[in-house]
Amino acid sequence: MARAAFTVTKTMRVEIWSDIACPWCYIGKHRFEAGVAAFRSTHPDVEFEVTSHSFELAPDTPVDYAGSEVDFLVKHKGMPADQVKQMLAQMTELGAGEGLTFNFDDVKHANTRRAHRMLHLALERGVQPAVQERLFEAYFAQGADMSDAETLANLGAEAGLDADEVRAVLEDDAYGEKVDADITRAQMLGVTGVPFFLLEGKYGISGAQSADAFEGAFGQVLDLEAQAAQ
Repeated sequence: MARAAFTVTKTMRVEIWSDIACPWCYIGKHRFEAGVAAFRSTHPDVEFEVTSHSFELAPDTPVDYAGSEVDFLVKHKGMPADQVKQMLAQMTELGAGEGLTFNFDDVKHANTRRAHRMLHLALERGVQPAVQERLFEAYFAQGADMSDAETLANLGAEAGLDADEVRAVLEDDAYGEKVDADITRAQMLGVTGVPFFLLEGKYGISGAQSADAFEGAFGQVLDLEAQAAQ
């Protein structure tokens, strides 16, 4: 009697540090997901366990800041206005090439700490990818205020969270500690910019690499893990 065939499933753990207000993180998320899809088309036995971690690019942004991305970069970072506008125009064009919309004229620069608290709740409720995607879209394409509690509660509800629970965690110090723990770990890993991807807890990838680069990296990690297990 022939034995039934079976497949051993391998799970690749990926941790990603990013910020909702980071356009490269938005692009990197989509390139990473494209790389995962391409890799799984040839390695259907490999599953991905993805966790997103908090990183604040501009933690010094006042919670009640009212201004555009151009205003913040010019007034608070000292960048020339022409340089900022050129940089954002290039980013808009790059995003369009990835199928993403960047409306920088409408972007409300904000302190993202509250959004990060909500993302930790989303992780606990099993809807982190959907919530993160909704926040990116709302921030960059729709001019949503990431520091406003009601805005975040409504966005969270659209992506699978309970609005009242979102309101509660936005003021919960325990969730603030989760954000701080993510940032501290990033510092210990030597992360100075995002997005940053950590595969299997030890292989780092910096920046919004191409989908092909991610796909190749997944294969290399599998080979290295197989060699280490011998």
